[in-house]
Amino acid sequence: MEISPLLFDLGKLKPTTRQIADVVKAGGAEALTDAVLRADAARYQEVHCRSALNPVKGMPFAWTLNPYRGCTHGCHYCYARRYHTQFELGAGDDFAAVIFVKTNVVEVLRRELRKPSWRRELVALGTATDCYQPIEGSYKLTRGVLEALTEAGNPAGIVTKGPMIVRDKDVLADLSARADCRVYVSVPCVDEDVWRALEPGTAHPLQRLRAVRELVDAGICAGVLMAPIVPGISSKPALIERTIKAVADHGARVMGCNVMHLDGGTRDHFMRWLAQEFPQLVDGYTQLYATKYAPSAYRKEVKNVVGLLSRRHGM
Repeated sequence: MEISPLLFDLGKLKPTTRQIADVVKAGGAEALTDAVLRADAARYQEVHCRSALNPVKGMPFAWTLNPYRGCTHGCHYCYARRYHTQFELGAGDDFAAVIFVKTNVVEVLRRELRKPSWRRELVALGTATDCYQPIEGSYKLTRGVLEALTEAGNPAGIVTKGPMIVRDKDVLADLSARADCRVYVSVPCVDEDVWRALEPGTAHPLQRLRAVRELVDAGICAGVLMAPIVPGISSKPALIERTIKAVADHGARVMGCNVMHLDGGTRDHFMRWLAQEFPQLVDGYTQLYATKYAPSAYRKEVKNVVGLLSRRHGM
């Protein structure tokens, strides 16, 4: 009896991230022959994840979720660059040019949220790479994740540089009505020269602040992370004050900040970039970042300046 293959052929299964790492280790990024090259010059590799929720330690939250790995925002300071080395990829250009898309993340999340052992702990989105980078407009995985969290009444926190988040203010409003939901839009500095230098693939800082205003007007608890503050580049008090004033003017409910830290592959990438773009700062950075963190006295001084200027502008 002849059997139609269409009844049984489910198509080529998506690889796991572990399998992708093995492919790259053997043949480099060029070996990802199934990755789709898009108009933004990045290649997008669809993968299947075994879990959506990732346990973490030493953070203000216990669980994270990232629909994408790699980010076309390409921020030179991004601490998540070092995570690309887990897939045998470089923390430099590969981070913004090879993006993994977890196409099954929503269905896996729904399954995990239904487990009797799950205790509805807060889930943090956008902690490794931006969940509202441009490709989200095509895949809508972040929206699907928020819908699943809303159905489960599960609290969530989101960090993003993507104004696209306003597309999902309806879901965010529903989630806010059922559980704790907070959105933090990252705006390290509003100065255009600093923005162009440090965050080449992101939306304009004022566009991000307009997104904050729109979210707040929709009843969503939205604020700004002025993070990271980059020594010698965005750390000047005048630049910090301009940013804080703009944050206050756009109605942010909360604001936080931190000083950049450098670790792993991120450090290697940033120092190469610094030597090319700001060579006069290299010696100072070598002293300031003897470890992955700037000295506590320096960080305390920056926070004191931010605190003083925040009070001046009613934040």
